[in-house]
Amino acid sequence: MMAGGGVRFLVLILVVAICGAASVFQPISDSHRSAAVDVFVPVDGSYKSLDEAYEALKALEILGIDKKSDFSSSTCENVVKVLGSSSSTLKDAFYALNVNGILKCKIGEAGPKDIVSQLQAGVKDAKLLLDFYYSVRGLVLVKEQFPGADISLGNAEAIFRSIKALSQSDGRWRYSSSNPESSTFAAGLAYETLAGVISLAPSELDPSLIQTLKKGILKLFDSIQKYDDGTFYFDEKSVDASQGPISTTASVIRGLTSFAASESTGLNLPGDKIVGLAKFFLGVGIPGDAKDFFNQIDALACLEDNKFSVPLILSLPSTVISLTKKEPLKVKVSTVLGSKAPALSVKLTQALSSKSVDSSVINNQELKFDSDSATYFLDSFPKNFDVGKYTFVFEILVDDSAHEKVYITEAQTKVPVAAIGVIGIENAEIAVLDSDIGSVESQKKLDLTKDGEVSLSANHLQKLRLSFQLTTPLGKSFKPHQAFFKLKHESQVEHIFLMKTSGKKSELVLDFLGLVEKLYYLSGKYEIQLTIGDASMENSLLSNIGHIELDLPERPEKAPRPPLQSTEPYSRYGPKAEISHIFRIPEKLPAKQLSLVFLGVIVLPFIGFLIGLTRLGVNIKSFPSSTGSAISALLFHGGIGAVLLLYVLFWLKLDLFTTLKALSLLGVFLLFVGHRTLSQLAAASNKLKSA
Repeated sequence: MMAGGGVRFLVLILVVAICGAASVFQPISDSHRSAAVDVFVPVDGSYKSLDEAYEALKALEILGIDKKSDFSSSTCENVVKVLGSSSSTLKDAFYALNVNGILKCKIGEAGPKDIVSQLQAGVKDAKLLLDFYYSVRGLVLVKEQFPGADISLGNAEAIFRSIKALSQSDGRWRYSSSNPESSTFAAGLAYETLAGVISLAPSELDPSLIQTLKKGILKLFDSIQKYDDGTFYFDEKSVDASQGPISTTASVIRGLTSFAASESTGLNLPGDKIVGLAKFFLGVGIPGDAKDFFNQIDALACLEDNKFSVPLILSLPSTVISLTKKEPLKVKVSTVLGSKAPALSVKLTQALSSKSVDSSVINNQELKFDSDSATYFLDSFPKNFDVGKYTFVFEILVDDSAHEKVYITEAQTKVPVAAIGVIGIENAEIAVLDSDIGSVESQKKLDLTKDGEVSLSANHLQKLRLSFQLTTPLGKSFKPHQAFFKLKHESQVEHIFLMKTSGKKSELVLDFLGLVEKLYYLSGKYEIQLTIGDASMENSLLSNIGHIELDLPERPEKAPRPPLQSTEPYSRYGPKAEISHIFRIPEKLPAKQLSLVFLGVIVLPFIGFLIGLTRLGVNIKSFPSSTGSAISALLFHGGIGAVLLLYVLFWLKLDLFTTLKALSLLGVFLLFVGHRTLSQLAAASNKLKSA
């Protein structure tokens, strides 16, 4: 019989290897929602910080998971505390307002007034981009949550210009005017901040400022990076290595969507790159890190609801089509979060075979639409559609012209598809041949779909031949991805040989005379096993054909011996022999009293030095009074103190070589400042004498 479980697993691995090698993008699904519950888990009913709480709440809200009641009480207490304190940082106030926008905490009447004055002061005193960001975006949140609050940016245009001064010619931004390094992540923060300034401005800003900003956005897109599968992303270059492609790209998308929402003339961004950005976030799967998970979901939500273009994603519920079951081709088109798309027309323009990319098996097939499942399908394939690997090329057209300005799709979407079916196995036979003239001594027909009881015998002067033919459902020759022939000796020594396919015939000929050394001269009974597997083959098999009795010559004295075989195949996973080790006996140490005496001898010179200073009547009357001379004297005495400290460190932890290196540097320093100090003292003494 066929080894069904193992063979099905083999086929699954092969299909995943072929179809998974190319990117197949799926919108956000229930697997993300299930993972989000595990990723955004509060500790003891609350989160460590308000920014973590906001990211968790926002991601769960986007995914439609209601977990607010689980930790709203403790989180709201923290929000009220932050918004009611005048000592709260701008960052804490910003995230407290974000959390409050979701949980709707009970804020007192004085809360908005206090926080508005704090944020307005933050805008006025801001020098760094992050200070502008937290202050301006915080005021935007206050405007959204407390409509009656008095919020105004009377000097909005001046604030806009102050932030714009941090921009760079390549579209990136600096975090501060004192830092020349520019950042792509900071560009996203800047766009969000400027969008807030525009929305808070009492009147329309200078249009030239907006146009300049748009040019900077297009410049930023010049630095976008691309993968071979058509995905686009932004990456940080040098400023902040902790910001990876996910967080950097998410920052830019948040900035662009915020700017587009606050600016009436709209943005004209390249559509293929917007779809590529969406595919980038869908292609990362389910991040295990909470920060990356939030950035992925939040960025996709921004793309789902924006004012420049909403990307549509074409996906296949399955990229494997069974010709035996006559399965239809099913296609879905949705937004990145899985929402329904508008009325569309989906066409399969080409189906290119991996064997012949120049010719298409399917051309310009309009897919039908099933409104119940919101699925486009092709219920039948042409007669020349055979098993194999294909690249399906789809085109999507929006039916309503009004939707063309809202939604955007790829010009062509390429998806790898594997067509599988039952492969015919014909003319299977096994034979023993005479080595000299190749005549058949014994030959038997085989049914490889089930285990056989073939019994053969041969000696080292004969050959063994196995042959069969594989054909596709259309009768074409089929070359399997894997075809192995195995001989297993009764001592459990195994030998595997690769079947060769030429034309329509797969064949293997074993010349035992040339294999005696590889077989370790082991005579006796060998079990015969054949394995055939391929991603396009529904009936992959592992067949036990039978056995063969081999009569081989005696093993020469210098011939290699067969490897030792474990009686229990899983014994190598068992516990290993315990390793015993005897540590070296510690050397005998001197008596404690002797060590203390030695320490006292070492300390005596320092005590003598201090006594000598008191005897000499040291004073600081001659300490230089001028600034330059005083600094030199202080450095000289500080250097002497550093040498003494170095001696202490040498006694406690440093080795001799490290101490000598440090002492040489300190010696050069002392030589310089000491000479300068003594020169200044000598000059001062000469002046006194001359006077």
